[in-house]
Amino acid sequence: MQLTEQQLDIINSTGNIKINAIAGSGKTTTVIEYAATRPPESKILYLAFNKSVKTEAAKRFAAKGLNNVKVETAHSLAYQHIIPGSKYRIKQDNYKSHEIAGFLGIKMSGDKHNEFVISNHILKFISYFCNSDKERVQDLNYLDAVFDPKARKFVKTFHSFIEKQTRVILGKMDSAAIEITHDFYLKKFQLSAPVLAYDYILFDEGQDASAAMLDVFLKQPATKVIVGDTNQQIYGWRYAINSLEKAVFEEYHLSESFRFGKQIADLSIEILKWKNQTGTYKPVAITGKGNSSAVKSKATLARTNLSLLLKAIEFTEESRDSIYFEGNFSSYTYADEGASLYDVLNLWSNKRKFIRDPLIKTMKNVKELEDYIEKTDEKELGMMLGIVKKYGNDIPGLIKKIKERHLGNHEKHQAGMIFSTVHRCKGMEYDEVYLADDFINEEKLEKLMEEIGDDAPDISKLNEEINLLYVAVTRTRNRIHIPESIVPEGVSGSEQIRIIKSEKKRAGEKGKLSPVTMEKFRPAATAASAIPKTEKTYSLEKFRAIHKEAYKPWTPQLDDELTTLYCKGIDIPQMTSHFGRNAGAIKSRIKKLELVDLYGIRDSTAVPVNTD
Repeated sequence: MQLTEQQLDIINSTGNIKINAIAGSGKTTTVIEYAATRPPESKILYLAFNKSVKTEAAKRFAAKGLNNVKVETAHSLAYQHIIPGSKYRIKQDNYKSHEIAGFLGIKMSGDKHNEFVISNHILKFISYFCNSDKERVQDLNYLDAVFDPKARKFVKTFHSFIEKQTRVILGKMDSAAIEITHDFYLKKFQLSAPVLAYDYILFDEGQDASAAMLDVFLKQPATKVIVGDTNQQIYGWRYAINSLEKAVFEEYHLSESFRFGKQIADLSIEILKWKNQTGTYKPVAITGKGNSSAVKSKATLARTNLSLLLKAIEFTEESRDSIYFEGNFSSYTYADEGASLYDVLNLWSNKRKFIRDPLIKTMKNVKELEDYIEKTDEKELGMMLGIVKKYGNDIPGLIKKIKERHLGNHEKHQAGMIFSTVHRCKGMEYDEVYLADDFINEEKLEKLMEEIGDDAPDISKLNEEINLLYVAVTRTRNRIHIPESIVPEGVSGSEQIRIIKSEKKRAGEKGKLSPVTMEKFRPAATAASAIPKTEKTYSLEKFRAIHKEAYKPWTPQLDDELTTLYCKGIDIPQMTSHFGRNAGAIKSRIKKLELVDLYGIRDSTAVPVNTD
């Protein structure tokens, strides 16, 4: 394998370094090569972002014969140091608000469900503390982690009580009176000030590390390498910090992406330039070296579960293809609090006897749920309620249809469309990507900046919204379909960037096609009208002699080819020659694929007749 100059500079470096690596730049390959060039007797630790990355990395290090490299996640490393031989029992799933309320015996006067709202904030404060580098709960101000105005108002009123009860629950965990969480033993690990017996520590995905794990990493005597992409930080809501910016090491860059080409690279740069509005933009070099033209995997990516589910419903109504959800479809229908989409539906439809979740079961109506969501800023519950309000009692049938089409993990490669939120597809790549229209855009960004002014926490959140779009765009190897509402100013459509018109504009353009215009193209509407008038009929054999592919089915590959030619503005006569089909067949397929609606009129001869 031919390494780039940037990769060689990293491999030949000495001392503590940080690597800012853009999407698709071969950072894992670089880190493996770095490890391979260290002294063979060296003990090396590689810290992976999650379990799936750990498994894949372990295979790659082993394939290179690097048996001196130990691969762990932050939690697996902490587990080995804290749990064996201890009195602790681990809670495998997260605690729920009603469980915390029960442990503490919280009874609140005033608004109903306040005890559950308080408990929800206690859980979040526990997570905030366990992921921090602070020694005591009192060293943190929980309000710094609460952004929603209504939730902040509630927390301000009860802050001292929330802090006190947070310490009570942590005390119960520490004494093993109740089960501990995974974040708790990570915190215990950090507070124990461990000294790890390694010569080199390689810390991957540093932009989304917790402050607790960064503290452990920075205090090690080993030679340290931290790698990530500052523009891919998208886990601030889990109290992650951009550790790359915190590490004062010599900085190296990987700015050449082997995943995508120049057009996608340029689009990515224009999106990141939006950070000029937040005053945080740092010019970044992104060179697209990818040249893939294959389209074997297609993915629809969204910012939220709600938008993703809407896209999946649309897809199942318009296509018979199989589908796959990254991270298992069922996980998209449950909130962290434990409530399911069906619980919210049963509350909405007043079928309370079917509600299984203990928290939702205490609520008499949707208004009480809305009040809870406002005071806790529980976004997942809010999105579920949005789905219920939109689809109501159609939800069971829609979910059934999705599940019937859904493939198992081992069949993912056979899916006609993969669906994922950006958070769940971190580290993934696909040949062709379709984006939902729920991402931030320049107009929204400008309005939000006017509202928040110089509020640092809110600016950090806006940067993360920009990062989400950047991460989504850089999942593609070949082509992206992007709603025009989120396309940066000055970016034009191309073979690799397909700009999808908004529903309003699509509807408007349909209305703009005048009867005169339609009449102009009506004679070419069908195969029959393409036959010269001097000859009333053709035999099938004679027709096929002229149009060799007539009556043969269109394949997905031919549809992709047709879409590409259409977007390039190739006219109908050239298409008929290319595909061996008559003009009517070409126009009919253009209409079937809704290419005019999606991409506008690229060539007037390609406008199909409206036969509705």
